[in-house]
Amino acid sequence: MLQNIAIFGSTGSIGKSTLDVVRLHPDKYKIFALTGYSNYQLLFEQCQEFQPQYVFIQNTNLASQLSNLLKEANLQTTVLSNDSDLIYLAEHKEVDIVMSAIVGSAGLIPTYYAVKAGKRVLLANKESLVAGGNLVMNAAKSSNATIIPVDSEHSAIFQSLPFGYKSLGAAGVSKIILTASGGPFLNTPKTELENVTVAQALKHPNWSMGQKITIDSSTLMNKGLEVIEAFWLFKPNNLEQIEVVVHPQSIIHSMVEYSDSSIIAQLGTPDMKTPIAYALSAPNRIESGSSRLDFTQLKALTFTTPDTDRFPCLKLAWDSLRYGNSACLVLNAANEIAVGRFLQSKTSFYGIPALIETALAKYASITTTSLDEILSLDIEVRQFCEKN
Repeated sequence: MLQNIAIFGSTGSIGKSTLDVVRLHPDKYKIFALTGYSNYQLLFEQCQEFQPQYVFIQNTNLASQLSNLLKEANLQTTVLSNDSDLIYLAEHKEVDIVMSAIVGSAGLIPTYYAVKAGKRVLLANKESLVAGGNLVMNAAKSSNATIIPVDSEHSAIFQSLPFGYKSLGAAGVSKIILTASGGPFLNTPKTELENVTVAQALKHPNWSMGQKITIDSSTLMNKGLEVIEAFWLFKPNNLEQIEVVVHPQSIIHSMVEYSDSSIIAQLGTPDMKTPIAYALSAPNRIESGSSRLDFTQLKALTFTTPDTDRFPCLKLAWDSLRYGNSACLVLNAANEIAVGRFLQSKTSFYGIPALIETALAKYASITTTSLDEILSLDIEVRQFCEKN
């Protein structure tokens, strides 16, 4: 029986990779809904190939253009563009699997409602747990939703744990080890980082990703957000059970150390189709379309400790997680504004952590308990950061 998939963020890198995997398995999966922000031409092309029942485009001005293209092609796909339509699709009774791949905190709303509806949620949007971890995980517990991580690091940990484990302690886990490539500035002196350009920051040595996540990788904020996500996904007894190591080759995607000192790692080529395929089929395995790892071509696997002096964003993430309250939400919102400024060449590389620190000082102590409170504080922090 075919499983219906709704892809939130189908025009982004994760969304496109998900379609690459689905394309290989027409006997297993059917695309029920696609969503995007403004790339109506690509959404149209995806609709032509996969013929979903629904397509959502965030930009309402482009909805009519997309609708006209679909009519001219005699496609029956329904075009949606109201914000409430994302919730409608996330909890639709015919949807079996939700790929949450909308970039940034905008992905929290559909993720939350998909989890609340008890869906199998493939989580590529780490900000959902960074901003609303307690809310989302409590909803999953109540609805018996399945959350499977898609980030390569969290997928690696998930694959290195016994499937269906109840807790890290019960599984005999000592700690989980997240690997970081180190980004494009792994060996760049601090004195030079102040003046790096957007073009330099976007040249990731290993991964092909969207602009925002690539900048986050260059500041190591991406790893900081992953630490926070790992805390909510795997529920360690304490933060000492999470470790980050820099692994420039991006071959070992993450590891789990057990109480007997054994370490189980997940290895593979740096291709997001591998964790996507596993998230779709776990605990089974399906063809991903990723290239195979050839051990004879590996020259070295090296590891170092991250430098939080040169990359303070990682420390800010750790500090926010320790502080609690809404610190992680504030960290994420401020970071998104700061990264946007950097991409527009309106701030420097170190202007990113500086703005985050300013926002944390003002808002970190605020407590949020509901989705509305989370969204309200998120907006307030962003407005504050836009003015500072």
